Amino acid sequence: MSAEFVDTNVWLYAYEGGDPRQPVAIGLLQRLRERDAGRISVQVLQEFAVNAARPAKNGMAADEVREALESMCDWPCYRPLPPDVPAALDCAEANKISFWDAMIVVSASRLGCSIIWTEDLNDGQVIDGVTIKNPFAESA
Repeated sequence: MSAEFVDTNVWLYAYEGGDPRQPVAIGLLQRLRERDAGRISVQVLQEFAVNAARPAKNGMAADEVREALESMCDWPCYRPLPPDVPAALDCAEANKISFWDAMIVVSASRLGCSIIWTEDLNDGQVIDGVTIKNPFAESA
């Protein structure tokens, strides 16, 4: 079984009622949970916590955010280590991506993931042996 990393945006859409991407996000998360293939990082938990409560997004109440985070914490989660920071800097520079996206790539790689599900990077791109897939692209 191959591990697959899920970026923050997929989680946010799963909880964002009325967004047309919600059914796709929920379906992906359910499939990965059933196969015990889904992976996340502490960064994803942090980004979700910050963005889920924003009124401009879905404006979840604090108890709803906490409940969602508890569910997310059931997934295997990478906790970045100090050497991951310079590795992310190198990855960002080599691939012309943001530092934060590079931290996602480094975390996914450290977890042995073959796929990162995100809309923040180029669909089909391979970075450090991890394939980027946009679950909302027509090709998905």
